[in-house]
Amino acid sequence: MGKCLISNNIRRLRFDHDEMTQQQLAEKTGVTRQTIAAIEKEKYSPTLELAFRIAGVFGTTVEEVFTFTGDKGE
Repeated sequence: MGKCLISNNIRRLRFDHDEMTQQQLAEKTGVTRQTIAAIEKEKYSPTLELAFRIAGVFGTTVEEVFTFTGDKGE
């Protein structure tokens, strides 16, 4: 099984939404700023629930925020 990676567009989306800070996004999603920073830097993968909360803050889909690359079961 190969390595899987979840990349994201959080930084761009924050910038596009009035330059929202990591702290503001954290408050809107109910997590710490450190959690948002770790997700943004791709050092931590969010839970499915958190992924949906983040997408909801930006008024978009999970697929617009996150991209999964990795093993497809081959």
